[in-house]
Amino acid sequence: MGDIVIKEFCTVERDGHLTIVTMNRPEVMNSLHYEADLELDGVWTEFAGDDEQWVAIVTGAGERAFSTGNDLKAHAQRGVRHFPPGGFAGLSTRFDLDKPVIAAVNGIAMGGGFELSLACDIVIAAENAFFALSEPRVGLAALAGGVQYLPRAIGLPRAMGILLTGRRVPAKEGFDLGFVTALAPAGQALAEARRWAAQLLECSPLSLRATKQVARKTMLGEDFEQKVLAAREFPAAKRLRSSEDYVEGPRAFAEKRKPEWKNK
Repeated sequence: MGDIVIKEFCTVERDGHLTIVTMNRPEVMNSLHYEADLELDGVWTEFAGDDEQWVAIVTGAGERAFSTGNDLKAHAQRGVRHFPPGGFAGLSTRFDLDKPVIAAVNGIAMGGGFELSLACDIVIAAENAFFALSEPRVGLAALAGGVQYLPRAIGLPRAMGILLTGRRVPAKEGFDLGFVTALAPAGQALAEARRWAAQLLECSPLSLRATKQVARKTMLGEDFEQKVLAAREFPAAKRLRSSEDYVEGPRAFAEKRKPEWKNK
């Protein structure tokens, strides 16, 4: 056990050259609002700038959820969702971080939680975990990186089968599809992620950073960042964000009722 700092919405443990970031809102299944994103954005900025921290793990508090994504009750109250520069959890659109990050998915990873795992370099999922980009079911869209990362990870047809339905994908299927690196027994995702981190820490940190940078730039493309950030300006995305449905979905979730879509 290393040094642990308890913040308002997360905890940060530094164990030698390893940083473990735990989203700590188990009462709402580690869903996040802007304030939590902002706090985590600062955590990742600090990690990026600390030469003594070489590898990170991100996980969720409790046994039920990695993160269920956007805090829809907060969204319903505010009517809009803003993100800091690093995106959801301060990481989903942080494109300049060359240090390896491992996602230890200990339970549900929905919406932004799934997008967060896709933004990581290695994904360790508990066998009882599942993934979903459920935004269309609540009048939103996976514009924090999900619609760009997932097709690159598993191909467009299979990705669209997940993106357009919002269906739940069990961890084993995620492994078979290719967006999960390795499976762990229930309750052991973090322990398995630590074992993977130990292997990374046997390597030169400069070699890891060079490998990640070249692999991501080659696979995703030099213009990937611009494509992700420009997604909100696509005509259909702009129409969605100014629509009645964009407000209705989170409100219906907060009120525990079925949404009434207006298509306007």
